Amino acid sequence: MESHHDVLIELTYEPIDEQNIITKVRDDAAGCVVTFTGTVRNHHGGKRVLSLRYEAYETMAAELLRDMAEKARERLGLLRLAIVHRLGSVAIGDTAVVIAVSAAHRAAAFEACRQLVDALKDDVPIWKLETTEEGSAWLAESRAFNPKKAGKDN
Repeated sequence: MESHHDVLIELTYEPIDEQNIITKVRDDAAGCVVTFTGTVRNHHGGKRVLSLRYEAYETMAAELLRDMAEKARERLGLLRLAIVHRLGSVAIGDTAVVIAVSAAHRAAAFEACRQLVDALKDDVPIWKLETTEEGSAWLAESRAFNPKKAGKDN
């Protein structure tokens, strides 16, 4: 876990404790805490997903997440924020990522969650190995690390 002042960044192989993350971003000056929780769904592309495994270029991912978080904090006037992403095997229905933001006003907090989840998917080197009944395939969400998605808006 990497924490500097009001930003928490964590890549973890352990289950994510969403309530603990919310507690860490709470602030007496905040009018709200907004969270985004990404879970592992049981289907993708019309196929039944049996399992999912996340891998990352951990050092680079943590640096990029920190940079994104700090910029969002400054740009949107956020009080505290956390980005926690699972690595390793993650069961269907389990939490894969939590983004939690505290701010004085809800508009900034909702916008921060939206921008951060989009940036996470677009720019951070995290890959998932998805296993379906037809086999396994590596999926790169990031445009920066997947030439097939470069220049596409998805």
